[in-house]
Amino acid sequence: MILGMSLSAFTQFHVILSLIGIAAGLVALFGLIANRLLSAVTALFLITTVLTNVTALLFPFKGVTPGIILGVLSLIVLVVAIGALYVGKLAGAWRGAYVISASIALWFNVFVLFAQSFAKIPALHDLAPTQSSPAFGITQLIVLVVFIILTWSAFKRFRRA
Repeated sequence: MILGMSLSAFTQFHVILSLIGIAAGLVALFGLIANRLLSAVTALFLITTVLTNVTALLFPFKGVTPGIILGVLSLIVLVVAIGALYVGKLAGAWRGAYVISASIALWFNVFVLFAQSFAKIPALHDLAPTQSSPAFGITQLIVLVVFIILTWSAFKRFRRA
């Protein structure tokens, strides 16, 4: 039991938070590219992404795993994003800090989405049975390049102070 839920229910809760965070994050990122700060969607992205990382740390584990390291790194960039948005008010360098840190947090979640998809979806697992398989690496490289392009576009186009 985790937070009064069975492991299965808690896992479903965690996955739903993650998917909501990814969807909201993508909408927010495309809003930045269009030079629009979508406040409600952005808040939803930040809240669900923080909760996704916190709930990930509550799963039973033995030792430090790559997932735990990624979750901690994600929480660090989320602190920067939240501080830049709500404390720094996106003024000056805080604008760039927000765009970059929020994009990194979103990319971390998408990275995990693809990693879990390759692990759990039989057709993808057959293509890449391990994370060292070429298909997995190529997919994650493509995702990374797409996120670099989207982040760069948001950084250049989002000018709202």
